[in-house]
Amino acid sequence: MNGIIKDMERYAEANNVPIIEKDSIEFIRKYIKLNKVKSILELGTAIGYSAILMAECDKSVEVTTIERDEKRYREAVKNVNECGLDNQINIVFNDALEVNLAGHKYDLIFIDAAKGQYIKFFEKFENYLNPGGIIITDNLKFHGLVEKKEEIESRNVRGLVNKIEKYVDFLKQNEEKIKGLFITHGHEDHIGGIPYVVNHLNIPVIYAPKVASELIKNKLEDRGVSYKNIVIIDEDMKPE
Repeated sequence: MNGIIKDMERYAEANNVPIIEKDSIEFIRKYIKLNKVKSILELGTAIGYSAILMAECDKSVEVTTIERDEKRYREAVKNVNECGLDNQINIVFNDALEVNLAGHKYDLIFIDAAKGQYIKFFEKFENYLNPGGIIITDNLKFHGLVEKKEEIESRNVRGLVNKIEKYVDFLKQNEEKIKGLFITHGHEDHIGGIPYVVNHLNIPVIYAPKVASELIKNKLEDRGVSYKNIVIIDEDMKPE
């Protein structure tokens, strides 16, 4: 399967298809294993990269993933079949906001689709969570650009950042649903927006690896933000 995964990574780069970063999917895989997640809903299949890596965690894991782009959908179907995971992964060709999943519940919902629709996705799909289930929203800080909006030259990118800010405002109105902020590594595009998020949301806890946690502390201090509840996690995603 490693060869197929490498081919998918090369395809994504050559065809400008956004796929999840390796550190982020590794975090999700560890969460799946540690919490014995069995049912997953993914919004935004792309070419099936993250769905395959999530399903590969355990033969008992079932993934339903939704993609509205026909070319990507067909590529995902091919990749899933080549990996022999068609019995674990159900790919739905449709707009996520139009899909009817009545009667289905999930331990984990992974939102990695159009960022401008995050509020609508959250409002629709939170009702499909099993008790104790969680929603993971990928790249809330949008490579650190949320805190640097004045430096953005592209009108389209600036508009997308505005929508992410609205999503942050939405989360602020629903803070009781926030479980924490998970940081996979300490690159600037991952931690650059943390002061903004902490200033605008009541984040119960930040989970991060040891090196990243130190960088986060320095970043918060540099911006004059007081926040102490940072929990260091080891490579097995367990608090030290």
